[in-house]
Amino acid sequence: MRIGILTGGGDCPGLNAVLRAVVRRSVKEYGSEVVGFLEGFRGVIENMVMPLTMHSTGGLIHRGGTILRTSRTNPFKVERGPERIKENMEKHRLDALIVVGGEDTCGVANRLYKEHNLNLVCVPKTIDNDINATDVAFGFDTAVNIVAEALDRLHTTAESHNRVLVCEVMGRNAGWIACYGGIAGGADFILVPERPINLTAVINSIKQRHARGRDFSIVVVAEGAKFDDEQVNPEREVDAFGHVRLGGIGEILAKHIEKETGFETRSTTLGHIQRGGSPTAFDRVLATRYGVLAADLVHQKKFGTMVALHGNTLVDVPIEDAVNSLKTLDMDIYKVAEVFFG
Repeated sequence: MRIGILTGGGDCPGLNAVLRAVVRRSVKEYGSEVVGFLEGFRGVIENMVMPLTMHSTGGLIHRGGTILRTSRTNPFKVERGPERIKENMEKHRLDALIVVGGEDTCGVANRLYKEHNLNLVCVPKTIDNDINATDVAFGFDTAVNIVAEALDRLHTTAESHNRVLVCEVMGRNAGWIACYGGIAGGADFILVPERPINLTAVINSIKQRHARGRDFSIVVVAEGAKFDDEQVNPEREVDAFGHVRLGGIGEILAKHIEKETGFETRSTTLGHIQRGGSPTAFDRVLATRYGVLAADLVHQKKFGTMVALHGNTLVDVPIEDAVNSLKTLDMDIYKVAEVFFG
């Protein structure tokens, strides 16, 4: 077989490990050829292609980012986008296309499979962990570890200066990173998109904490969190998929806390640090397992499916099951975090 592969959406630790696994499995076990499309779906639309061999993908398991590069291109927003994808797949005599991406990228893949009869298999990647039908996507564990380490460092300076430090983390409209990272890093308050921020309650809790003799506080806030008072929420632009561009809530929150409490407050935004660098051992193994199964599904001609982790077992699920709704934070886990608030 001839197989294409692309990495779409945001970069993520573990993407190169998937490429390495797909190529190794396809070439060594099945005698197939693999080509990579550059910059996500843009590469398929504009015919930006490179061969992938066991040699060119060797030694990639520890490297962050993606050698194929990526973009947030939505083919359904490009003139004749789906038709050009089909034409270029035929031009390269491809039997199937493996799509590695998150909610938006897999959502596009689902439409291409259902509406244009393309042979597609998906691999879920997102540091946000917000894609359904799988317990976890690779990239999430790495992001959580980065947040936990950052909070360890923020604790020392917060305590030294008697400050309130607000740490804004990624996650879009799901609080997985904030909650897991906050618990692991010993945060005093964790604010997530699934529960609107009651500014008065947060400020009162910080005051009570300081009244008990705790002269510093660490607050973790997810980038997609919102205040219950709409007037406080900033205006947002939208991207090609109709999602608002997030970021900045940490600074807004810090200013309100300092104004209302009188405590010196600073904001730190981790931003793309959470997506960069080498993947953790967990993500390297998960991405490798995903890549091997994706190659198997292609050769078994089980198209329209996505690889997924259920417990410690890999399975395949319909792509539509993964993208029909957002996987938001399990609030039972948030209840565990609440035990340590204040």
